[in-house]
Amino acid sequence: MSSPSIDVLLPTRRATTRLAAKLAPLLRPGDLLVLSGELGAGKTFFVRALCRALGLPHSVAVTSPTFALVVEHDTRPPLAHADVYRLSSAKEVQALGLDHQRDEGRLVVVEWGEPHVAVLGGDALILTLGLGPRHATFRATGPRSGGILAELAQSG
Repeated sequence: MSSPSIDVLLPTRRATTRLAAKLAPLLRPGDLLVLSGELGAGKTFFVRALCRALGLPHSVAVTSPTFALVVEHDTRPPLAHADVYRLSSAKEVQALGLDHQRDEGRLVVVEWGEPHVAVLGGDALILTLGLGPRHATFRATGPRSGGILAELAQSG
């Protein structure tokens, strides 16, 4: 049996921004949001919109942490944005210490992290962004993320 999911069409950038704004108040310190999807699907754009919804000023740039690997943002709650695309093993992902950042109360958002959910501390809300047509699919891997999914579904 597959886990429940929520599918949302994202015909415009504004729709993506609205989705991030709807998700932001549901997220808590220590939550894990994992973004998947092909190149150009809008993962970093979604993170930027989420950071804005969590209070990050527009004057602060939010770019893909592909080469930095992890960038912290002064949002509420504090957010650690990681990109593990270039990492080839669970050991490399574990070395980033993102599970400890969750323990310290950061919201952890990881691009390309789906194969590493267990190493990242488990219980993740998975967001897959797709093209043609642009859309988002949310699914949960544990009880906390399942609660977020249920709240998101109720919010319409």
